Amino acid sequence: MAALTAPARAAEDSAKRVGGSRWTGYWLLAPGAIWLGLFFVVPFYSLVSASLFDPNGSVLTGYKVNYHVGNFATAVKDYHPELLRSLWYAGLATLICLVIGYVLAYAIAFKAGRWRNLLLVLVIAPFFTSFLLRTLSWKLILADHGFVVSTLQHLHVLGHDGRLLNTWLAVVAGIVYNFLPFMVLPLYASLEKIDGRLVEAAGDLYASPFTAFFKVTWPLSLPGVVAGTLLTFIPAAGDYINAQLLGSPGERMVGNVIQSLFTSSQDYATAGALSLILMIIIIGMVLVYIRKVGTEDLV
Repeated sequence: MAALTAPARAAEDSAKRVGGSRWTGYWLLAPGAIWLGLFFVVPFYSLVSASLFDPNGSVLTGYKVNYHVGNFATAVKDYHPELLRSLWYAGLATLICLVIGYVLAYAIAFKAGRWRNLLLVLVIAPFFTSFLLRTLSWKLILADHGFVVSTLQHLHVLGHDGRLLNTWLAVVAGIVYNFLPFMVLPLYASLEKIDGRLVEAAGDLYASPFTAFFKVTWPLSLPGVVAGTLLTFIPAAGDYINAQLLGSPGERMVGNVIQSLFTSSQDYATAGALSLILMIIIIGMVLVYIRKVGTEDLV
């Protein structure tokens, strides 16, 4: 009898262990799910509710959710220049970051040798200081009587009364500087995994360095390109610090408008609608972008 019950007892214990392990994954996911619920789902619901407020309400009289979808049309009509400007600045800054970041990541991955770790530390070193402080530093660098402007005036690149501060160039330069590490690190992660023997094999098959790059290195680094461009473009499109400190009212981005509507004007309905419009546009662009130029690792 003992011989017959031992396997049964073992099977029962195994079933208990399987049943227990079945819930282990859910318990491990619980902290993250709670965090997302508190700090994403709840604020997102609040934002959607705000976008549907009665536009005739106020902080004093209170707001009511009457599903006024006209808030979206009002937001687009009144603030489409800032919305388009934000997408343009973010796209231009992302392109510049891609060019600079790819060269830098390529040099670190293939040419840095024993200096690789030091260069990676230098790439992320700006993160050890405040985003606001870094932007204020650019305000000093690009000041009208600073070294950069004086040098460009001396070289006749800028006129005698030319300036960089409070222009779109300063805003884009600030965005590029602040978000460049978000481009470099994913690119380096992809380039570092490329087997150098593949490039050597391309050379053995009489491919020029130019051809080997675009036939071997570039396709294999596409996951890093896609990840880097998304990590750069998405926060850059909603940024408002660079436009606030480095630009003029003519360079306002949609982030500045949303911040002003929420805090100064207290027009929660338009601010919520404009925030959702920006979110929808970015999600749509990201989906199209991944489908068009993404890789199997990302779609």
